[in-house]
Amino acid sequence: MRFAVALAGAIALVSGSLVVTTTNAQAAPATPGSSLLDQAGSAIKKSGQDRYTVYSSKKGTVRYTRTYDGLRVAGGDLVIRTKADGTYAGSSVGLVKPLSLGTKPSVSAERAAATAKGEFEGAITGAGKPELFVDATSGIGRLSWETVITGWQPDKQTPSRFHVISDALTGAVVGSYDEIENVAGTGNSIYSGAVALESTAAGSSYNLVDPTRGGGLTCDMNNRTSGACTTFTDADNTWGTGAAADRQSAAVDAHFGAAVTFDYFKDVHGRNGIFGDGRGVPSRVHYGSNYVNAFWDGAQMTYGDGSGNAKPLVALDVAGHEMAHGVTENVVPGGLTYSGESGGLNEATSDIFGSMVEFHANSATDAGDYDIGEKIDINGNGSPLRYMYNPTLDGRSHGCWSTSTRSVDVHYSSGVANHFFFNLAEGSGAGPYGTSPVCGTADPVVGIGKEKAAKIWFRALDSYFVSNTGYVSTATPGNTARAYSLSAASDLYGFCGAEYKAVQAAWTSVNVAGADEECSTGNDFSVALSAATAAVGPGESTTVTATTALVNGEAEPITFAAGATPAGVTVSFEPATVTAGESTTITVSADATAARTSGAIRITATAPSITRTRDLTVTVNSGARCAATSTTAVPIPDNTTVTSTVTIDGCTATPSATSGVEVHIRHTYIGDLVVSLIAPDGTAYVLHNRAEGSTDNIDRTYAVNLAGETADGTWTLRVQDAATVDTGALTGWTLSL
Repeated sequence: MRFAVALAGAIALVSGSLVVTTTNAQAAPATPGSSLLDQAGSAIKKSGQDRYTVYSSKKGTVRYTRTYDGLRVAGGDLVIRTKADGTYAGSSVGLVKPLSLGTKPSVSAERAAATAKGEFEGAITGAGKPELFVDATSGIGRLSWETVITGWQPDKQTPSRFHVISDALTGAVVGSYDEIENVAGTGNSIYSGAVALESTAAGSSYNLVDPTRGGGLTCDMNNRTSGACTTFTDADNTWGTGAAADRQSAAVDAHFGAAVTFDYFKDVHGRNGIFGDGRGVPSRVHYGSNYVNAFWDGAQMTYGDGSGNAKPLVALDVAGHEMAHGVTENVVPGGLTYSGESGGLNEATSDIFGSMVEFHANSATDAGDYDIGEKIDINGNGSPLRYMYNPTLDGRSHGCWSTSTRSVDVHYSSGVANHFFFNLAEGSGAGPYGTSPVCGTADPVVGIGKEKAAKIWFRALDSYFVSNTGYVSTATPGNTARAYSLSAASDLYGFCGAEYKAVQAAWTSVNVAGADEECSTGNDFSVALSAATAAVGPGESTTVTATTALVNGEAEPITFAAGATPAGVTVSFEPATVTAGESTTITVSADATAARTSGAIRITATAPSITRTRDLTVTVNSGARCAATSTTAVPIPDNTTVTSTVTIDGCTATPSATSGVEVHIRHTYIGDLVVSLIAPDGTAYVLHNRAEGSTDNIDRTYAVNLAGETADGTWTLRVQDAATVDTGALTGWTLSL
C-alpha cells in the first residue's frame, strides 16, 4: 500500500485515533433514560442496545460516547447543547440512523491481527490484541476489528502506532491510519529571537521547567530515539545563543512554543492548556539523527534537528500545529477521525491554530502569517509546507471542495478549511498575506478579522464537531463544518449578523454550499434528507430520514406530507409530526404491480410559522429476481485482471436503459483501474477507465443502458489493474436490471 506522506512528504504530525481516550471529565455511564438523552429523543439516533458515557461537560455543552451491545462505537459520539435552564437545545450526531447490526464476528481476532501486520510497512515491535467494535465513522454501523501495530516507520526513527480497521464479517481492510502523524529566564531562540522563558530554580542552577504552565519541561534526547530525556539546566538562567549549534537554542524555541501555545488557548479561548486540566506539555528536542520530523504522540512534543542536524523543526507554527492536535483529540472523543473529510478538518484545525499561535506570540523575528512551516525550510527552497490563502500553490492541496476531496490525503483535503478560514479572517483577493482566489462564480468575501474567525472555529470545535464531521454530507447534512461554524457564529455574534453572513460567504467561496440558511426574524427551521434518492422494487419498501434543525426562535411542531406519487407508490412518515430538532422516517413503498418508473416526490414540512420543502427522487426497479449481489472479496494484484460473477434467473422484465451497477473496490490509486460489466452475450460495458488519478477506492453506482440485453444469465464484473505499485480488492458489487 502507499502511505500518505504528511506535510509535503517529510514531516511527522500526530493526531487522534478512533479509540476514546480518558479525560479529566469522564463520568459514570448514562443510560438512554437520562434526562438530556431522553429530551433529545430521536435526534441522537439511539437504539435499545445503546449505552452512553459522559465524556466531558461544561456550561451549555455535554459530550457523550456511545456503546452498542457493549461494543465501542467509533463515530457514535454526540454533543447535546443546553439552554440557560439546563434543558435540551440541540445536538450534533454523526449517525445516519439508529444502529441495528449483529455483534458476532465471522472473522477471528487472529486473522484480523495477521491481516493488520500485512498492512504495515516498517519494523514491527508489537501488535495489540484486536478489538471488536462498531465502526460508524461513515454514519452507518459496521462490525469491525481494530488492531494496533507498534513499531518504527520506514525511516527507522519515527515511532508508529498503526491502526488497521478490518471488516469482522469479510476480513477486508476498510481503513488504516497512524496515530503518530508526521510534520513533518531569557533565551535566545533560533527562529523567534530573544524571548522570555519561565524556568525553575534548582539549587545554584536552573531547570527548563515552566512552573506557571503546569510544569511543562524541555529535555534533550541527545540525538537518540529512545532512552532517557535529560532536562536542560543552566547556571545563569540565560539560555542558548540563537545558533543551532548551541543545543540550548532549539530548547528555547521548543519551550517558548509550548508556553505561547498554552497561553493562546487559555487567554483567547479559556481552555486550561492542551489537555484542559492545567498540565504542561513536555517537549523533547534533538531527537534522532538527521531527523527531518516533529511529532505529537498524545502526551508530548518531539522535535528532530533536520537535515544535517542543522535546522531543528522547532518553529512556532509547527509547535502550535502539533499541540493543537492535542487540543482536538482531547475536545472531541478520540479526535476528528483521521481519514476522509474529518481528517482534513483535523489537519486544518492544527494549521489554523498553529498560525494563530504565531500571531499571538507577536514576534518581530517570526511574525504571524498564513504560511505553514515557512521557517523550517523543509522543501529546501525556502517555500512553506502549505499556503492557507491559496492552498493549491503547494501543487497538492485542494483549495476548493469537490467530490474527490474526501479521497485525498488529509494534509491536502485540509486546504478547503484553511482557505475558508483565511477568507473569513482576511477576505478574498489581494492582501498583505497573499492573494486568495474564490472558487467558481462565488462572490468576493470581506473578512471579519482573525480574532473573530478563530473564536468561531474554536466554538465550532468545542461545542459542535463530532468525530466524523465533514465538509459535505448527504446522509447527515447537519453534521458539517459549515453548519456547525454557522451555529458557532450565531452563538457568539448573533444570528444573521455580519459574522454569520461572512461565514456563509467564506464557505461558499471554497465551493462548500449550504441550504436553508435564510436569515429569519421569527421561528424557523431547516429540513434535510439523508438521501436525495430512494429505489424500491415491486412489493418492496425503503426508508429515508428527514432531519430538522432549529434555525431561529422557538422550536415548533412540524407536520410532514408527500405530494403526488407515481402509480402504485405510497409515502408515509413515522412520526408524521415532530418538533424542530427531531427527525422522522420516510417510508417509500411500491405495491406488487408497480411499473418501472422514476420521478421526484415533493416532501413538505409545515410548521405554524413557515413551510419547507424537499424533493425526493423515487425509482421503482424491476422485481427481486432482476437483481443480484456478490459479497465475495477478490484481491486485485498489480497488472492483473480479475473477475466476479452474479447470476440472474427468472427475471421477466426487460433490462432498463438506466440499469445500475453498484461497485465497491478498495484500492490506493483508482487511476490504475479499468472496470467493465460483461453481459451474458459477451458485450462489454466500460464503467470506469483509469479516471480520477490518485483518488482512493470506488464506492459508487454506475448507470448503464442494458435495454438491448437479455436479463437471465451470468453477468461478470471485470477489473483490470493496468499499472504497478498500487493494489487493492473488489469487496462486492450489485447488478440491478
